[in-house]
Amino acid sequence: MEKRIAIAAPDRIAVARYGGLTVDAWRWIGTLALIAVAAALPFTLSKYHVFELTMVMIYAIAVLGLNILTGYNGQISLGHGGFFAAGAYTAAILMHRYGVPYWATIPPAGLICFVLGVLFGLPALRFEGPYLALVTVAMALATPQLLKYFDTWTGGQQGINLAKPVPAFGLDRDHWLYLLILVVLLVAIRVAANILHGRTGRALVAIRDHPIAAAAMGIDTARYKTLAFGTSTMFTGIAGALSAIVIGYVSPESYSLFLSISFLVGSAVGGIATIGGAIVGGFFIQFVPNLANDISDAAPWAIYGLAMLLFMYLMPHGVVGSLGPWFARLAQQIRPPGAAVGKSADEYKRWEA
Repeated sequence: MEKRIAIAAPDRIAVARYGGLTVDAWRWIGTLALIAVAAALPFTLSKYHVFELTMVMIYAIAVLGLNILTGYNGQISLGHGGFFAAGAYTAAILMHRYGVPYWATIPPAGLICFVLGVLFGLPALRFEGPYLALVTVAMALATPQLLKYFDTWTGGQQGINLAKPVPAFGLDRDHWLYLLILVVLLVAIRVAANILHGRTGRALVAIRDHPIAAAAMGIDTARYKTLAFGTSTMFTGIAGALSAIVIGYVSPESYSLFLSISFLVGSAVGGIATIGGAIVGGFFIQFVPNLANDISDAAPWAIYGLAMLLFMYLMPHGVVGSLGPWFARLAQQIRPPGAAVGKSADEYKRWEA
């Protein structure tokens, strides 16, 4: 006699639901709510604070570019301040000498910095770790001197004064620039997420973690390293162009070695291998030096260094890198009243075969 076997068949796939919506739906709602709050925020603040938050977003774009290179590909750069300056001067020269609209200078700045990053990344392939960091330091040190040397184009020591952009939609200039850069930041985050969460991102991480194994698996390490360098500098160059538009002035002294170090510090504090950490890094770059000056006029950099050490001691993986997994575990443990999680295995219908 043929033996009958009971097979469990799910009535439906178990999907976590909160208030009738899936987790992904709630994530989209939360993201849209945060964007709405960020868009409304400048209309409740003074012009000075709006300017500060605008600079936070600009620095976040630059740190995001550095995160792609250092956090996801493992290449240390202390020269991104030079690419930030290249983007700023590209926008300034196009606006000042050729009358190009401010919004039209952003793509050329990103493209030129992408090309510079690729050209710089090719010889940098021969170096690793601290040796690569020393090579990139040369970029940061040489940039201010080169800007002074080509004074016919760059204005030399005096720099270039730029006309403030005309706002659109009848908005105040500060509010308009804030919203414009918010849009650019959101686009940058989306582009970075698409790159890093796809095949390219997996290749970059594989090269960072196990370069020999990655090469053995057929990954073109030279190509992906160069692509990472170019993409990273493109983000940083766009941020530089935006800074020139917002500040309305560029000069060689604004792009010293300390700017490059600030980008690396902001990346480490926010979370060097995260996307959201770039925003935290932007806040650190903009506000911590000012707070250090307010606390102590005699030794502001001692306060700055102490703040950096405190962040690294309490959150060694950065703010987002350390708190992100904790929030994820907390969200999994929370089950609000009425949350449906589908049917369990005991509730499955059974039939005989």
